[in-house]
Amino acid sequence: MSFGDPNNPYGQPPQQPPAGAPGYGYPQQTPPPPGIPPQQGYGYPGYPGYPGANMMAPQSMPGLLVTARVFLFIISAVQILAGLSWLYVAAFVNDVTDAADDLSSSSDDPFSAIGEGGDIAAGALVFLALFALGLAALSITLGVRFGKGGQGIRITTVVYGALGTIIGLLGLFVGLDSGMATAVIFPLLWVTFGAIITAAPVVPSGTAWFARPRY
Repeated sequence: MSFGDPNNPYGQPPQQPPAGAPGYGYPQQTPPPPGIPPQQGYGYPGYPGYPGANMMAPQSMPGLLVTARVFLFIISAVQILAGLSWLYVAAFVNDVTDAADDLSSSSDDPFSAIGEGGDIAAGALVFLALFALGLAALSITLGVRFGKGGQGIRITTVVYGALGTIIGLLGLFVGLDSGMATAVIFPLLWVTFGAIITAAPVVPSGTAWFARPRY
């Protein structure tokens, strides 16, 4: 009978590893700090843990807001083209007015009346051109600020889209009264763009996007 025999009842019992020590063949695990559950990246062999290891990825912009952003850029392009066109027409009218003034010999001359009317028309066209270019700048600013803007950008976009929808509806009614199909297409597109731009920041996904925390 030997003390080394594991079946010997009088022999020395086999030594157990001390409490807390890792057993043979098992990887050593690092306990998480107090208050941090193991799921957050602590105690897994080969993957050192750190606070916030399972933090969610940054939220992406909702699809409806992306569509509204594209529509804002398209509208700004149309507004820029309209503004430049009106500036060109204003310059042409101004040239005609100057030529009429050169031909007029007195205030009672018909060319004098043409010159006065041309000055008013040219001024109105310049005002419309500047107004269109200002709206284009606003459209571009709103589209660019969708990525980092807050509630101010959201409210401005809703108001801007609603006004555009109303103007599009007025143009649509005029086009329907005229009976011309071509007079309906552009206002209809404008109404569609305006409705999407208005709805995108109002739906729950858009509201959550503009209310998200920023770091």
